[in-house]
Amino acid sequence: MAAKSDASTNKQTVQDAFTAWAGGDGNAFVRLLAEDVRWTVIGTTEISGSFTTRQEFLDKAAGKIGAVLARPLEPNLVSVLADGDLVSIQWEAQAETKSGRPYRQTYSWVVRFAQGRIVEGTAYLDTELLTAVLSD
Repeated sequence: MAAKSDASTNKQTVQDAFTAWAGGDGNAFVRLLAEDVRWTVIGTTEISGSFTTRQEFLDKAAGKIGAVLARPLEPNLVSVLADGDLVSIQWEAQAETKSGRPYRQTYSWVVRFAQGRIVEGTAYLDTELLTAVLSD
């Protein structure tokens, strides 16, 4: 029974963070990440790889995307599935780059919770689109 309760709590936590993010709180999801989160971005882009702290992930991955955007990402949560401490998140985002290129990305993240924080995450996304946007 505890796994079900944890799954429900973790799912709701993700949904609440995305609601806040969509409402303008750009750090709502970031606050869920443990300081020592292990975050992996799949692919061979300049931001692909594994990061072992929240700050490293923000500096070397999320920050690089944000630096080329004219405005923050607008997230749209598509689905959230939870099983115990694992949560699968499918979401879409849109923004525009500083050079005027539209950025419409689809993400799938699989994260693992421990004590209410995300301690591990893997991000799947259109890496060809990401490479094009980062080269603007």
